[in-house]
Amino acid sequence: MKLRNEARVLKRKAISSMRAAMTAFNSPHDDGRVTAVLLHLQHAFEMLLKAALVQGRTPGVFARETGRSIGFARCLHEARAASRVKLTEEEAGALRAVDAMRDDEQHWFTVIEEGLLYLHPRAAVTLFDDLLHRAFEERLADHLPLRVLTIGSESPQDLQTLVDREYANVAALLKPHRRARADAEARLRALLAMEAHVEPDTRVSVTDVRRVASGVRAGKTREQVFPRLSQVAAAVSGEGLTVEVRFVKKDGLPVHLVKADEPVDAAAVRVVDLQRKYHRSSTDLAAAVHLSHPRTGALRAHLGIDVAEDCRHVFDFSSQRHVRYSDNAYTRMRDALAGGPRHGGNLGGPRPNPAMRPTPRMYPARMHGGGEGVVRATADGVSREGVGSRLRAATCRACPVSARGRCPRCCGCG
Repeated sequence: MKLRNEARVLKRKAISSMRAAMTAFNSPHDDGRVTAVLLHLQHAFEMLLKAALVQGRTPGVFARETGRSIGFARCLHEARAASRVKLTEEEAGALRAVDAMRDDEQHWFTVIEEGLLYLHPRAAVTLFDDLLHRAFEERLADHLPLRVLTIGSESPQDLQTLVDREYANVAALLKPHRRARADAEARLRALLAMEAHVEPDTRVSVTDVRRVASGVRAGKTREQVFPRLSQVAAAVSGEGLTVEVRFVKKDGLPVHLVKADEPVDAAAVRVVDLQRKYHRSSTDLAAAVHLSHPRTGALRAHLGIDVAEDCRHVFDFSSQRHVRYSDNAYTRMRDALAGGPRHGGNLGGPRPNPAMRPTPRMYPARMHGGGEGVVRATADGVSREGVGSRLRAATCRACPVSARGRCPRCCGCG
């Protein structure tokens, strides 16, 4: 495959960072090991996804507002929509979890249990190989030396077992008179970051960590404090050198959003930034799906977006009310327009009969030469009638005075 210059450089940087992450993970030295693994993993995938986007000539690699290269979250969004990458929701969730853990490790500190740390880099290697083959028809093994020796003291374990074991460790650290709150909160940050597998808007804050810690001290079960983690599983296949790890979703405990003053019993309270989730206005939504405002409103009504809680939210600021929409609304409208009747397509009803012509409409327009004339709108185009005009019997698509084949603005139709 012939690569574009920018894509070749980005792919080379991605493979270099993946090599560095694998070297750091297999290092016998623990000093800075977790930090190096997470930093290099996140950088490897960002470079690989951008290389695939550049190779596919995706226009959204640079932000319009700043002119700078997009960040990791926006890169995931573009990769899910790009035909060359076709990033699935499970794959995006795995990358979001790696990015969330990297963010905490880079800007603060976190403690990741070795079993959980193994699953994420091992799943990352499998995903990196899949994306490399999907976008560039290459394999990761083609870029690794034959002298690599795989050594591990522990085989892959079930993800739920690892999460339960880590939750028990946190509960033991938060017992009275242990004086290990900092270590416990660092481990809770890793568990909260793993919720990015199923929640795209996961952001670990100190408020979330302390409220979750309060739930653990109160004796709540892991399923009550971390219900989203019950929806994630690790599918391990193969043995030895051929082992593959992929994160998959499964049915878990339901998660309910409640208001801050609602009197309900909750194991742990998480703060959700609604302005970040519902960030699209009706104008932004219309521009994203390339429809006019009336057509966008009709499509929202047809799909029931204005009554869906996960698609629409109204913000009240004193006497002002602002209606905002989430990415779920955009996804539903995009799928409905592109997916046909199965996704709600063919929204305009039956096609009009081409034999039926609309009733001509007449309205005044200023003609060339300064005279007043009449513009007649027909099914074939626009005809003009007027005294002293050079545009008599001309059509909108074949104007005799326009070198570009389109009528100038003074004709009344331009």
